[in-house]
Amino acid sequence: MKITKAVITAAGSQQRTLPLQTLIDRDGREKSVLNIVIEEVLRAGVNEICVVVQPGDESAYATVAGDQAGRLHFVHQTDPMGHGHAVFCAREFVGDNPFLHLVGDHLYVSLNERGCAQHLVEVAEAARSSVSAVQATRETLLPYYGVIGGRRQQGKQDLYQVDAVIEKPTPTEAEQDLIIPGLRAGHYLCFFGMHVLSPIIFDILESEIAKLTEDHSLTLSTALAELTHREQYLALEMHDSRYDVGVKYGLLNAQLALALSGQDRDEVLSKLLELLAQRELSSSGAAR
Repeated sequence: MKITKAVITAAGSQQRTLPLQTLIDRDGREKSVLNIVIEEVLRAGVNEICVVVQPGDESAYATVAGDQAGRLHFVHQTDPMGHGHAVFCAREFVGDNPFLHLVGDHLYVSLNERGCAQHLVEVAEAARSSVSAVQATRETLLPYYGVIGGRRQQGKQDLYQVDAVIEKPTPTEAEQDLIIPGLRAGHYLCFFGMHVLSPIIFDILESEIAKLTEDHSLTLSTALAELTHREQYLALEMHDSRYDVGVKYGLLNAQLALALSGQDRDEVLSKLLELLAQRELSSSGAAR
């Protein structure tokens, strides 16, 4: 099993402009969110990349991709039918191959030289299995993520057999169906924003799309829940960090994380301390 293709989804109405935003990466260079995600894919040894966009957006994406634009293949999601449908739009590009999937509004900061996607791809290729990256996440954040239930594989500290998937579960649903033995109380394994999936996912998505009624959309979690019944499906617990740039202060948090893990860390820390000191002095002066 060799992963050679990647699909980045970026067609959601609340998502489509986020990959165009610009940040300073860990190497001190200004880059678009899209470029940083592309580099994450390339570090994993995956060179064929499909970006799912709304019609007319491809030129803007190609522009911010810069030197990487030539390796991108664009497909359109013409109807706003959800994340699962967006992945399905890449079926022709993927063909009968397993593929890496990332969302275009998340950035990933690894704790070491090995990229997050690289780690996931290595595990998926070794296991010859679909694998989703997950992270232990506190209960208060359940409304933002898909969540898995399952059990740790024997002898594998961070690898789990997935038995259930629920999109944005309530605390009651999570407590009933998604408890992971050995995980810290009040925490659940939530999706990290990247997956390696076998092509059978497209058969599942096609079936689920046929069931959609008007004004409804398809989550990827719905298809992943069915995947647990079709083949071995694993989850890899990540200890790195993911940043959703689409939430409040998401871009700011992502920028701080990149800066504090990059070559300009000392300079950024110094400026942050200076800013905090200035605010403290201003507050003290106002209180007099």
